[in-house]
Amino acid sequence: MKKRPDISVDIGGIELKNPVMTASGTFGYAKEFEDLVDLNRLGAIIVKGLSLEPSKGNKPPRIIETPCGLLNAIGLENTGIKAFVKDKLPFLKNFSTPIFLNIYGKSIEEYAELAAYIDDIEEISCIEVNISCPNVKEGGIAFGVDPESAHSLVSAVRNRTSKPLMVKLTPNVTDIRDIARKVEDAGADSISLINTITGMAIDAETRRPKLANITGGLSGPAIKPIALRMVWQVAQSVKVPVIGIGGIVTPEDALEFLIVGAVAVQVGTANFINTHATIDIIEGIETFLVEKEISKVTDIIGTLKI
Repeated sequence: MKKRPDISVDIGGIELKNPVMTASGTFGYAKEFEDLVDLNRLGAIIVKGLSLEPSKGNKPPRIIETPCGLLNAIGLENTGIKAFVKDKLPFLKNFSTPIFLNIYGKSIEEYAELAAYIDDIEEISCIEVNISCPNVKEGGIAFGVDPESAHSLVSAVRNRTSKPLMVKLTPNVTDIRDIARKVEDAGADSISLINTITGMAIDAETRRPKLANITGGLSGPAIKPIALRMVWQVAQSVKVPVIGIGGIVTPEDALEFLIVGAVAVQVGTANFINTHATIDIIEGIETFLVEKEISKVTDIIGTLKI
């Protein structure tokens, strides 16, 4: 029998048993998957995005299938940080898998306050900062589309917490490398990308949008080529670990992201298609390494040949 390879990775000082995480918003608070997935086998669990106060999100319909993906306009519905700590976190304490909290706000002050609140929670390994949200003080423009706004936001969060920070980038920008360098400079310990791409769908019969919000975020296999290109660009532009997101359904998908420079990946929409997708991808990566006689997963990271 061939020796099992080492598939552990390091994300900004956090040791993960493997490079496969769940993507925020696609795995609930993990309890929803407890009968479907061995949660102890995951590299990390990233829970549904959390805000200071509970949010009901957008009105339905707010999620629809599209060719090769999904459009969603959930609107970041969540329990709020206090209810999460009281009602959801006790369940997550039962597992050895690191827990990452994805956070969002409508102002820099909200993000900073959230980070300070989480700083005292020992069970949380990392904070993923979603900078794709609208800055209400700047007319609704997303923090993540402007390098200076992104820098200010991450700096404010960095000043309020000692926990590792993973900053999640929006693809809806001119050059994602500029944003990546700015958030690294502001104190990000790792960078995850990409978030969803803004899109829309129309019902020709009624001539109405299929989503109540009109536009939504496109995810799934349709965006993988774009995500792969952006991860490749960012991995060459920053020194901190990069985490790839976007259309990862199979082990081969995940391996492509690792080869272009991602240290780990997040699995999102695939969880709706195949509830066992994360485990299948972990096992597939391991099988690939065994077949290629590669002893460590880190040996394939950033090995793209051009």
